[in-house]
Amino acid sequence: MTGASGTSTPVMLCDHGLTDAGQFEVLRDIAGFCIQARATIEDGPESIRRAEIRPTHTPVVLITRGRLTEQLTKIINLPQDERIKAFRLLVALLGVADERRRARLCADGCGHPWHHWATDGIP
Repeated sequence: MTGASGTSTPVMLCDHGLTDAGQFEVLRDIAGFCIQARATIEDGPESIRRAEIRPTHTPVVLITRGRLTEQLTKIINLPQDERIKAFRLLVALLGVADERRRARLCADGCGHPWHHWATDGIP
């Protein structure tokens, strides 16, 4: 993922003035969108592949353990040094779940906020 300035989005999470609380809020919001998009534990392997992170990284281990809502809570509460990996995985998870949901339920339009980031001024 590349932002408007050419930097990758995961780097933007940590390098563009977000406080620890701000980073947590971003992760929390994306995790909430994953739930709204009806992400499932079965979306884990494809999300891991898309995120391009090793299977031994903590967010990956957590997402493969079942009870997705509980695991997402653990992922968003990981320490600072895990945030970029967590961000990449959650964005990938949202992408996988959203593709399925868009094809079935949102093909004719909807009001899901993550479908309108570009039009809301979020790059």
